[in-house]
Amino acid sequence: MRHPSAPRSLGRSRTSRPFLYPGEEIRPAATPRVRLEGASKRAVETGRTRLMVTAGLFACAFALVGLRLVDLMALPEGAGTPGPALARAASDDPRRQDIVDANGVVLATNLPVVDLYADARKVPDPAGAARRVAALLPDLDPATLSEKLSSGSAFVYLKRGLTPRQQEAVNGLGIPGLEFQRAERRVYPQGRLAAHLLGATDIDNQGIAGLEKTFDAELTDPAAGPVRLTIDLAVQAAVRRELEWAMQRFQASGAAGLVMDVNSGALAALVSLPDFAPENFGDAPDDARFNRATLGVYEMGSVFKLFNTAIALESGTVSLKDGFDASQPLKVAHTRFQIRDYHPQKRWLSVPEILIHSSNIGSAKMALKTGTTTQRHFLERLGMLRPVDLALPETGAPLYPEPWREINTMTIAYGHGIAVSPLHVARGVAAVVNGGLLPTPALLAADAATPPMRVFSQATSQTMRRLMRLVVTQGSGRQADVAGYQVGGKTGTAEKVSSAGGYDRRSLRTTFVAAFPISQPRYVVLVTLDDPQGIKETWNFATAGWNAAPTAGRIVARVAPLLGVFPVAPTETARWDGEILETALTQEARLALH
Repeated sequence: MRHPSAPRSLGRSRTSRPFLYPGEEIRPAATPRVRLEGASKRAVETGRTRLMVTAGLFACAFALVGLRLVDLMALPEGAGTPGPALARAASDDPRRQDIVDANGVVLATNLPVVDLYADARKVPDPAGAARRVAALLPDLDPATLSEKLSSGSAFVYLKRGLTPRQQEAVNGLGIPGLEFQRAERRVYPQGRLAAHLLGATDIDNQGIAGLEKTFDAELTDPAAGPVRLTIDLAVQAAVRRELEWAMQRFQASGAAGLVMDVNSGALAALVSLPDFAPENFGDAPDDARFNRATLGVYEMGSVFKLFNTAIALESGTVSLKDGFDASQPLKVAHTRFQIRDYHPQKRWLSVPEILIHSSNIGSAKMALKTGTTTQRHFLERLGMLRPVDLALPETGAPLYPEPWREINTMTIAYGHGIAVSPLHVARGVAAVVNGGLLPTPALLAADAATPPMRVFSQATSQTMRRLMRLVVTQGSGRQADVAGYQVGGKTGTAEKVSSAGGYDRRSLRTTFVAAFPISQPRYVVLVTLDDPQGIKETWNFATAGWNAAPTAGRIVARVAPLLGVFPVAPTETARWDGEILETALTQEARLALH
């Protein structure tokens, strides 16, 4: 028994009770529970805490991954954080938009490439590195490479547009300081087919010619979308193929051709030969890069007689019953110059006969009666005295006389003394045949809706369509006729200017301009051949009726079905042709034709 004054033990001063979780004391225990005390309890609590922290870290990691996936896949481009340095370099060279034809066929697009550059400060052995790189890329000069790698520059291009194999090989060299940059290279899947239209880009993918230059801003706008043309690739291919045939057959040095909608001015095809590969624009000769259809301006010869006749009819100067004496050459006052006919009829010719026989004498006299002021006024309204408003930088400015004298009035009547592009002529002929409205030539679908300007009356246009049909059925354009398509047109043969001065009778530029079907015209076709030669099959003649006319006819036969123009029944064509003969020609003229 303890003494009352003895101190009590603290551990025994309280009732000793086991540790219980809240509420456990009132819960019936079916079996005895194991209770942890001391160090064991602390170890369990520590483990539980670590598990909770680890689970929280994993949850955060998965959340970050999920947010990044949402950023990449669902949010707009650029909403997330910036990418690595290589991605930023690619964004500095935005993707250039495609150029497509009227049916969505790709004419110009891009291929992803890489550029090889160097930080010359980090290259340990410039001469050795240059030799190793040049061994893999033989088109590079080792001396030039060594100079670049020794320059100490932080950034210097070594080669642009590497292929994947070249990139892998250079990367395998493991040379410090050599780096790659993502870029794009402009490619043209159709090759040369639309070279003069598309133009080209430089090494930095910026437009330097053709539509690539005109629409450089739109093509580099990510929100703009592809540039869609009015050109139909199938029609373009047909025109180019026939021009190639004509150049080979008639040994011509060049050619140009186009197909235009007479109402809207939309160009379905525009070709100039020789041409070039757009990817190698800088290496192409000047003659190949020159656009003969839009940039070249020429004296177009007798196709201008269409405008001369239409102006005379519209101004009321002449009617179909009128005519002029073409029995003798026309002497120009105060000069030794005489105007002669290539196929002289040596008689009085009616207005239709002047076109049928392509009389220079009759056309000049008709122009004199019309007057210089009237001639110039109408040619100005036809757009012949200013460049054509077209979405190409390569358009030529017409050449015309100042002052415009009487002799100029006479020679311009038959296409000499004024120089225009083939596109000028096609546009003017569209106004002659479509009811008198001058369309604006268009290469973009959006531009084809420009309101036209009236130049001639419906009556003058209808009369001219009949006369153009007579040229094909009775005159120099016979070889352009295509069964079922009622082709109307006009030949033009112009002597080229000699380097020694004056004109060279042995060097010609021949043209045929056609409209079909001439009873209700839908399209104008123009063909120009530069310096064609006479061959055995043409009895050594080299004028337009022997080369440009049959080429235009071949083009009409190929492109009409592609453009949805269906042939007219032979009986309908015969009936219409008979009416033209009866109404446009006098009995004497009909007898003379036979």
